[in-house]
Amino acid sequence: MILIADSGSTKCDWILYENASSEPLRIKTKGLNPAILNKKQFIKIIADNQDLKTYKNDITQIKFFGAGCGSKRSQKKVNSILKLYFENAEVITNEDTMAAIMATTKTPAVVCILGTGSNCCYFDGKHIHLKTPSFGYILMDEGSGNYFGKLLLQSYFYERMPSDLRSIFESTFNVKEKAIIKGLYKSKTPNKYLAAFAPFLFKCESHPFIQRMLFNGINAFIENHVLKYRETLKEVPIHFVGSIAYYAQDYIKQALQERGIKAGKFVKSPMESIISQQTELS
Repeated sequence: MILIADSGSTKCDWILYENASSEPLRIKTKGLNPAILNKKQFIKIIADNQDLKTYKNDITQIKFFGAGCGSKRSQKKVNSILKLYFENAEVITNEDTMAAIMATTKTPAVVCILGTGSNCCYFDGKHIHLKTPSFGYILMDEGSGNYFGKLLLQSYFYERMPSDLRSIFESTFNVKEKAIIKGLYKSKTPNKYLAAFAPFLFKCESHPFIQRMLFNGINAFIENHVLKYRETLKEVPIHFVGSIAYYAQDYIKQALQERGIKAGKFVKSPMESIISQQTELS
């Protein structure tokens, strides 16, 4: 059996695949980011899932695409953890960007991720090229879920958020100072905590304040990341993967159009495309 995982910091989508004639088993767990979780936490998330536990000895190959897996060191860490739990499996770990690439293209393209975090790369048909290092939610991640979560909290506590939105925000989230401090500074995954506020954007998307926030955030991502590939984009398409990208695609298309760039595909989750490709190969 083949196990394929696409993991962000917030959630991990798994596909347990036997052969072309059988329906793959779809599994969801919490996100598995080796930059955030230690070995014990990583294994606990896997072991707590009954399906993964049931089939652990039947799995012979694992393809793990994950946030925080961009370096050889992190890939080696994930490989060793997965091998420890799935004893009969050969493990291949790669960065989450590769899953996004597999879901959108087989030919050269610029591929962007806008989910809990954000990223942008050029795929030359074989290899990934990054022009900007990814330093995560503290320094970067423009246009991501945690980026917008931070902006929402700032606008609320700086009292820049309009009163009608404030009322909805207060009824949706626990905005007591103690709760916010706990989520930001005592949580093991503050990026996930911040990203949990992002759905509010699309719940209240008709409000001009939210529209400006979305457009400004998307513009920040494009200016700081996408335009690094301006010359490349004269020859190849640009694709987007992730929940923020999917729901904010109108803003992305507009921002790109203003710069003479045409948006390509928008994929909310890459797993369905990866399943189709796996079926074709079987």
